[in-house]
Amino acid sequence: MAFNVSTRSIPEILTDVVNQFSTLLGKELHLARAELGENIAKAASGLGLAVVGAVLLIPALTVLLAAAVIALNQYGLAAPLAAVAIGGGVFIIGVILLFLGIGRLKAKQMLPSRTLHQLQRDASTAKDQMRQKHELHRAA
Repeated sequence: MAFNVSTRSIPEILTDVVNQFSTLLGKELHLARAELGENIAKAASGLGLAVVGAVLLIPALTVLLAAAVIALNQYGLAAPLAAVAIGGGVFIIGVILLFLGIGRLKAKQMLPSRTLHQLQRDASTAKDQMRQKHELHRAA
């Protein structure tokens, strides 16, 4: 079994390790920044849905009242049935949009999960490489 013997000095190797680590850290920070930007955009979208849901809840009350008046005047239907059918539908849509928006604002979704996963993979790879180099030195 042949080994590739390096002629580089320990300070050169340490300098290379520090340089590679700082480059890796810079790239990971750039990735984290990009992922946080995406998550902020998702949060803004969630906030928009929550606002639309809340805005739809206000007219739902108006529709409920208007439906009761229209039902009484035009069709002779029972006012509660007409009001529940029309206003209830708009109310349900508003509640669904509100909960969708709130769901997108959860803190867990704001974490840069891809970056954290990549950092874990980097650490695991570094550990594996150190373990392999240690085993090679012990075998030599």
